[in-house]
This record gives sequence, structure tokens and C-alpha cells, in this order.
Amino acid sequence: MNIAIIPARGGSKRIPQKNIKEFNGKPIIAYSIEKALNTNLFDKVIVSTDDEEIAKVAESFGAEVVNLSKNEDPIRAAEIFSRGRGIDAVIITASTNSSQPVHEAANMCRK
Repeated sequence: MNIAIIPARGGSKRIPQKNIKEFNGKPIIAYSIEKALNTNLFDKVIVSTDDEEIAKVAESFGAEVVNLSKNEDPIRAAEIFSRGRGIDAVIITASTNSSQPVHEAANMCRK
């Protein structure tokens, strides 16, 4: 199983709630979720967050959510989700940078 993890904290100091701010008609995080889903290389796209609003938006765009406490490392979502599930590859992508080369990283899953 290949999974994509999108860490999305709720407590940005410079731009509060930046992950769910609208940009060209969609929340910013939606672009990263859609890009990961559209690769068709991931069995699951997971958003790890400590914020209920981000979780709702992520789910509405097709991601699964792993809820973290404010003190947990967002990368821990991979550990939480993968327990006993036979994960082959984990790709971690940014929540606010949909131009990140998800396809290039996803191609590593094929190798």
C-alpha cells in the first residue's frame, strides 16, 4: 500500500488557518489533496492535523484524516496510520505548495 501524508497544522502564526484559506475558489490544501489523488498511485491520501476545521475541509476533498494533538509531530501520522497495514511507501507532501513535484515523488513508488 502506498500512502501520501499531507501535514496541516492549524496554528500558523503569520497567516492563521492558511491551509483552508480560499485561493482561486478552493481552500489551499485542496490543491495538494487533489494533486495526490490524481496521481492514482496512492491507496490513501491522509491529512494529519490538530485542527477540526482543516480536518473537515480535507475530508470534503477526499482525504482521510489522522487527528493529532498539538504536541505531536505531524509525520507521526504515518506511524499511526500504518500500524498493521502493510505500507510499502509513504510520500510526505506540503499542504500549501501544490507545485511540489508530487508526481516525481510518486513515481518512486513504482520502482
